[in-house]
Amino acid sequence: MNTEANQQKKGLRWGRWVIGIPLGALIGVGIIGAGTLIEQKWVTHKPAQGTSRHAVTAVATANVAPNLPVRLPTPMPLKGIYMTSWVASQHQWRAQLAEFIDQSELNAVVIDVKDYSGAISFQTGDPQLAPYEENRVPDMKKWIETLHQKGIYVIARITVFQDPLFAKAHPQMAVQTRAGGLWRDRHGLHYIDPGARPFWDHIIRLSRACIAVGFDELNFDYVRYPTDGNMTDMRFPITGERLSRATQAVITLNGQVTPNGEKVAYVHRPTQKEWVLSSFFKTLHEALSPTGIVMSADLFGMTLTALDDVSIGQHLATASPYFDYICPMVYPSHYPPGFNGYGNPALYPYELIRYVMAKGRDRMIRFGYAPTKLRPWLQDFNLGAPYTAERVRAQITATTEVGLPSWLMWDPRNRYTRAAYRMASVNE
Repeated sequence: MNTEANQQKKGLRWGRWVIGIPLGALIGVGIIGAGTLIEQKWVTHKPAQGTSRHAVTAVATANVAPNLPVRLPTPMPLKGIYMTSWVASQHQWRAQLAEFIDQSELNAVVIDVKDYSGAISFQTGDPQLAPYEENRVPDMKKWIETLHQKGIYVIARITVFQDPLFAKAHPQMAVQTRAGGLWRDRHGLHYIDPGARPFWDHIIRLSRACIAVGFDELNFDYVRYPTDGNMTDMRFPITGERLSRATQAVITLNGQVTPNGEKVAYVHRPTQKEWVLSSFFKTLHEALSPTGIVMSADLFGMTLTALDDVSIGQHLATASPYFDYICPMVYPSHYPPGFNGYGNPALYPYELIRYVMAKGRDRMIRFGYAPTKLRPWLQDFNLGAPYTAERVRAQITATTEVGLPSWLMWDPRNRYTRAAYRMASVNE
């Protein structure tokens, strides 16, 4: 099964890891290939073109210093699934998912490090993070090493501003009710005010712990202002009021090149919410990019088509400069009835995904970025309609047809529709 031809089919191709980072930073940290973290710099080791997935691991291991984590390069295309920390704690279940990845077209897995509860799923060794640790996966480092031995790229998912644990410990940084209590969404969960800079430090510390334990990429979710609750009874003790108003700041992106060779910059004036979040993104990028770690951010699917910040502070123009990949959550079931003329969007997985991803592709080009910076989250769960293998596969087909080869698949139950995914012996 794991022949060199099959591994090449899985897309483990050597090339640039990071999009949108200055050339000097790319050269300084050497972010091509697998490597060794030494004094927060990556010493990279690049195998020959077409090296198999297992040979990649062997080359990296042969060059790595003792007790330092091995990194795998970002697969292109990347095809991944999500794994909860609870499943990662169950050895039999996680082994079955690893086997599924190994035997199919899949080549990556996203594992919860901090989920909706705010709890950190492994022991970091950082005393300041210890009060927030639940240690659900005590062998996280070993588990990552096992996945790496199979050539599986491992991504740490960090739920950011949705954090009931930190909110209860530091209510002065949390989103509050008008009466001064902790605001909660319709699921009873608390949020941190995105302007709370001490919390930014908490996320950076956790990110560094993920790098140290061996993750290949950091994926940041819930990088937004809260919703799904009583929005009229919400107070932000740090970022304050009038968050929907435009700021005086201007964000200018490189823009696209016209057919006559002229570069037309893209100029965007962010709302106050966008400005706060972009400041967080910038701080995160400046703190972590010197390590060479790949970073991605999850955004609402509506950011691909909406011209505003969809009331949560998310806009493609303000997030794109600071992450290597943008992962819009374009689950068809999450679009409102009537979107683009679809009475029940969940019944139109191919049509909806093709429409929104083409819109997102065109916007990224307008901003001056490669469209492949987009890596969508797709739906493999029943909501709005039964999600059969055909409906799951239709989303993948639509994504690739608009020139976007990479994707991630979300199933909160981790019971993936196996028939929707091609086996490793089947060529793309």
